[in-house]
Amino acid sequence: MAIAFDMDFDPLYGQSVEVAPTVRRITVNNPGPYTFHGTNSYLVGTDTLAVIDPGPDDDRHFEALRRAIAGRPVSHILVSHTHRDHSPLAARLQAETGAITCAEGPHRPARAMRLGEVNPLEASADTDFSPDLVLADGDAVDGDGWSLRAVLTPGHAANHAAFALEGTDILFSADHVMAWATSVVAPPDGAMADYMRSLDTLLARDDRLYLPGHGGPVKEPAAFVRALKAHRKMRERAVLERLRSGDRTISDMVRAIYRDTDPRLHGAAALSVLAHLEDIVARGDAAADGEIGLDAEYRPA
Repeated sequence: MAIAFDMDFDPLYGQSVEVAPTVRRITVNNPGPYTFHGTNSYLVGTDTLAVIDPGPDDDRHFEALRRAIAGRPVSHILVSHTHRDHSPLAARLQAETGAITCAEGPHRPARAMRLGEVNPLEASADTDFSPDLVLADGDAVDGDGWSLRAVLTPGHAANHAAFALEGTDILFSADHVMAWATSVVAPPDGAMADYMRSLDTLLARDDRLYLPGHGGPVKEPAAFVRALKAHRKMRERAVLERLRSGDRTISDMVRAIYRDTDPRLHGAAALSVLAHLEDIVARGDAAADGEIGLDAEYRPA
């Protein structure tokens, strides 16, 4: 099942765009190979508001949020996960509004760091953020005419959460599911087994619209998530096929599997292959010579 990615998105930087009743989107001007046109922040409510993913510590975006808030009270700031394009502005926004910050928890890796291991995404982690309110799966944050329920979706990050807008069919899917690209799953921050289980979590729901952390909405989410699962399974088969063909290193596998991918993304692709290999080795379908890692050698079990 092929994924039909939607690249048609106008970020309208600095503007407050209505994307659903009582929901407005403001996109940060931080485009890049991992952020698409930029990070989406969302305002929920009409009188007293919630802000979802305030974004990076960016002066222009802070002023854009202030304009969109337009002097209304902000009771809660919800953070989907602690990557630096999503959470750092929470501190300034809280100081401005007095809102309660809410998230699954502070930043942490998906697994224990191995001896001598260096986290390649360490610079992207917001280790300063710690929520006032820690959300478990299913916890609700209730506001003025709105309620947002946490749907924990680890995988892209260990503390990743989506938020369901109660009384609607809308899910704020953050970086777990996006219309423009697959999510980066990069150990030790993320884990492929967690990511796949989180896709199943979403398939068990009946949401009809996803509002993601980057790019435009996912309008047929069930079909899209099924296609994402099929894509990840295809990548897993490709890794196993490269192993059976004689490839022993992740760099060799990336050159073969991602030969048509923008070279700027090969670093992320290598981490994705590592995530697949961690899962494959854990299941006993492959083995590593020594510690699992980007520089290890692998072989079929």
